Amino acid sequence: MNFNIRGENIEVSESLRGYVEKKISKLERYFDSTPIADVHVNLKVLNNEQSVEVTIPMPQLLLRAEETHNDMYAAIDLVVEKLERQIRKHKTRVNRKFRQQNGEVKQTFVDDIEELNYVDFDEDEGVEEDNVDIVRTKRFNLKPMDAEEAVLQMDMLGHNFFVFSNAVSGDTSVVYRRNDGKYGLIEPES
Repeated sequence: MNFNIRGENIEVSESLRGYVEKKISKLERYFDSTPIADVHVNLKVLNNEQSVEVTIPMPQLLLRAEETHNDMYAAIDLVVEKLERQIRKHKTRVNRKFRQQNGEVKQTFVDDIEELNYVDFDEDEGVEEDNVDIVRTKRFNLKPMDAEEAVLQMDMLGHNFFVFSNAVSGDTSVVYRRNDGKYGLIEPES
């Protein structure tokens, strides 16, 4: 894994860098072979809150987690726990899917993943979380507009995201409100 660690309003010391690399490297044990991936870690300090954001893009899986705590080292521990839960959840889904399709299990993850868990795993976060209950379906016409107009529509509706047809490209896009209060735009790759 290649680490890209940067800090906002914080100096990334060698001890902090080493702690991040040591903790996130423990995720390698969940894979059959060491994944070749860039690990993007963003450490932030805002007021008295320490925030850690980790993104690990891999060919068939995107791991992303963000945690905030008043202690940076505790925030790093929490974000690694969240990433481990994502890996376990994904492995369960992949195994179930491939058993249903052809009886084989895709060998991306270690078979005995349960033996590797050192964090207690709540019963509520187990298999029950894999069942997705869609309780409401909405249908609407996609009006062609630019991103600024979509942000205005989103704000008028009081939503955190808004799906629209991009007037320039014709693609379906999404604007969303980020945790920092700014806006993001999601567009399909061409």
